[in-house]
Amino acid sequence: MILEIKNYIKISNSIDEILKNSPFKIKYIIEKSGISEPTFFRKMKEKKFNPEELLKIAEIIDPETSLLQTLEEAEKDFDNGIYFSHDDVMKISEERFLKKYGNKVV
Repeated sequence: MILEIKNYIKISNSIDEILKNSPFKIKYIIEKSGISEPTFFRKMKEKKFNPEELLKIAEIIDPETSLLQTLEEAEKDFDNGIYFSHDDVMKISEERFLKKYGNKVV
């Protein structure tokens, strides 16, 4: 646990350099992060991004790793029997659709 905390502090303290070396423009990262531009720059200057914000930024600037981790997690879930059948997904989708649109034809 100590190692993870030290790594978080290291990343948090060097986020400005990480963003400068990113292949993405800062405007794109700000837009995708969902953080307002003034808040983003203030947090970057003060090195005050919370863990969830840093994770979101990491997923934006390294989408390949993010996708691979998501797929690995999905594979583990499937292997552990944590998944929905096609019929269950269709039923959930229908319920969401009806809740949102009622019986209207869209």
